[in-house]
Amino acid sequence: MAKTERVREVLTEPLDPEYLKRRTEAGWRLVAVEWQRQLDDEAQRASTLTEDVPFGLRVAADCSHLEEDPTERQVLMLMMDLIVQDHPLSKVAEELNQEGFQTRQRSKWNPVAVFNMLPRLIEVGPRIFSSEEWVARKQRLVKFA
Repeated sequence: MAKTERVREVLTEPLDPEYLKRRTEAGWRLVAVEWQRQLDDEAQRASTLTEDVPFGLRVAADCSHLEEDPTERQVLMLMMDLIVQDHPLSKVAEELNQEGFQTRQRSKWNPVAVFNMLPRLIEVGPRIFSSEEWVARKQRLVKFA
């Protein structure tokens, strides 16, 4: 297999056709272009106000607030249940996949994806632990212990 050489160049002046011709004749092939521009203050403020919707929630139909996503809540509940039972993250991922749950990117769960959910589990933990569903799960856990 032939080795590929890549070089990243920072442009100090506008790109001209003659430069591209010289590079092409030297055997180079253009494979990427990166664009950059300065943002005005208003655009900067608008770009800093965007963030992902926390896992377990979704944008409501009226687009004015967040509401609980039942499927993602089940994922969080199962994750919490298995972690409380001291299962390794690989087992948690395996169980989520066996139950047919997928990540938001529509991929299978893996230990890294479960690990990345730990901060979210810490955030929602108090709500999960005080829910009626968790009380029922806790009673089931105590029976097995």
